[in-house]
Amino acid sequence: MKIQIIPCLQDNYSYLIIDEENNIACVVDPSEADPIIKYLENTQIKLKFILNTHHHYDHVGGNQKLKEKYGASVIGYKGDKERIPGIDILVNDQETWLHKNFEAKIIHVPGHTLGHICFYFYKDESVFTGDTLFSLGCGKIFEGTNAQMFDSLMKLKKLPADTKVFCGHEYTLQNSNFCIVHDDDNKNLKTKINDIKIKLKAGLSTIPSTIKDELECNIFLRSNNLETFSKLRDLKDNF
Repeated sequence: MKIQIIPCLQDNYSYLIIDEENNIACVVDPSEADPIIKYLENTQIKLKFILNTHHHYDHVGGNQKLKEKYGASVIGYKGDKERIPGIDILVNDQETWLHKNFEAKIIHVPGHTLGHICFYFYKDESVFTGDTLFSLGCGKIFEGTNAQMFDSLMKLKKLPADTKVFCGHEYTLQNSNFCIVHDDDNKNLKTKINDIKIKLKAGLSTIPSTIKDELECNIFLRSNNLETFSKLRDLKDNF
């Protein structure tokens, strides 16, 4: 399987997961349709599925146009069926979604929104975390609670260390500035920040990260209790 990063809007990422054997693709969180269409037209790949982690417009904005153009099926959390445009296939926590070479476990991760899910393509050692887990950060809590977000991040911490993390935004450098203020003795973090700056200077994405990197460097994943996490989340909101 091939994963292609598609920059969208100002700092969003959509992802094409390409089954090269069958020349078909899923797109994760198409915030807008045109960049997705451009890539598909240039490569002659057929879009079969649209995977939404949550209902926010900058993750579902391209749903309808892509669905109309390609006849793609929209997949989302059953609890968000009223909020995800064009939804066709409803999935639930811990369910495995399967189509040919596509195989993903659904992980319900409330906090940023109540219906947020991650798609864990375990055979490809890749997880698509939307706005729950960012590289060196986590999402703002709009609908859930600190406790829900903390519990959701604990689920992701348990994934294999070499799992690649594909998140919804290019926030890594911004997030690093907060992490280093509160974890300034972290040598792994200092090394990662240097790597981030090299990649961005070269016009490259800082994504994917890995669970190992996040466990070593992401101050929110390094929080071992709800009280510490909550204090950091409040501080980040005002950073």
